[in-house]
Amino acid sequence: MHDNVYDVLSERGLIAQTTHEEEIRELLGKEKVTFYIGFDPTADSLHVGHFLQMVVMRHMQNYGHRPIALVGGGTGHVGDPSGRTDMRSMMTTETINHNCECFKEQLSKVVDFSDGKAIMVNNADWLLELNYVDFLRDIGSCFSVNKMLTAECFKQRLEKGLSFLEFNYMLMQSYDFLMLNRKYNCKLELGGDDQWSNILGGIDLCRRKDRQQVYGMTFTLLTNSEGKKMGKTAAGAVWLDPKRTSPYDFYQYWVNVQDDDVIKCLKLLTFVPMDEIREMEKWEGQKLNEAKRLLAYEVTKLVHGEEEAEKAKATAEAVFAKGGVSDDMPTTLIPDVVGMGVPDMLVKTGLLSSKGEARRLVQQNGLTINDAKYTDVNGVVTADMLTDEGIIIKKGKKTFHRVVVK
Repeated sequence: MHDNVYDVLSERGLIAQTTHEEEIRELLGKEKVTFYIGFDPTADSLHVGHFLQMVVMRHMQNYGHRPIALVGGGTGHVGDPSGRTDMRSMMTTETINHNCECFKEQLSKVVDFSDGKAIMVNNADWLLELNYVDFLRDIGSCFSVNKMLTAECFKQRLEKGLSFLEFNYMLMQSYDFLMLNRKYNCKLELGGDDQWSNILGGIDLCRRKDRQQVYGMTFTLLTNSEGKKMGKTAAGAVWLDPKRTSPYDFYQYWVNVQDDDVIKCLKLLTFVPMDEIREMEKWEGQKLNEAKRLLAYEVTKLVHGEEEAEKAKATAEAVFAKGGVSDDMPTTLIPDVVGMGVPDMLVKTGLLSSKGEARRLVQQNGLTINDAKYTDVNGVVTADMLTDEGIIIKKGKKTFHRVVVK
């Protein structure tokens, strides 16, 4: 076991950039540091991308450091342009507050909020009461527009149009760091690597206003071997809320990661010891499926608890190992399914997001219905497809789904 959490994060490949590498490592080694990560309430659930940040908070907490989970009840009114090609839609205050409440419950699964070991703070507490002219005089005077325009998050947007609303976002996030430093002696801001420019803004502001030296560190974004963001499926994002992504579908997502990604995911998203992971790095072919099952189990256990992880594992084994049907497999109720086009049925189950995608799946021989390859692109569901268990659909080699009529 390492003495310093910095070495743990580094060894697992979590760190992307640091503002002061040696100073941060020394700081984390010699004192208990209060640090923060911001979560904007753009939906009522966190997703897989946020999960990586939650794991980092847990690593830090395991070494005695104190996380502040900052929910953006204030910044959520504006929307972060980082990593976006378009402007976010505006949300009502009620929606923002509801989303913030949902976050606390999900964060609590991984981060310990008992006895002040971690705190949750809402930036609405200071941002919504600001006087615009006072803020401009006090904070706006510390920012150079020329410098802001060189930031990666703005550069991408300038071609398509960047609203003045979003241009303020960096000032607001920087002000958060200043307020957290003043209120809680927060010395370190962490975030995904797309937050680098915003973090630098906060560090600069703390130095200019209060002559305080604070630090920043960003994490590897969760991408696959082709450089695409992970946590997206044909049916949309992989959510942490079981009502949006069932524990079984969540488990299945991780079982189905590419061979090239499984070791990286074990390092970034689980607490499996590095010695075990190094052994798995030598594995190839079928053996890697064991590593995928471990990944799926560990991540599902963290997000949904041990009982749900066991259930998802048992269901997956029942469905795949025996080629049978399990009562726990994902099921959609479609009472009027007979006579419906097969592509329409596939879209209704959420297995595919459009009829075009469904037709392509059929054309590419990727669809099995009740153990028989299905090849009719324009086919409709017939009464004889309904077995005692319902209609058992298999997409590709691994994704099973059942349609029942009552």
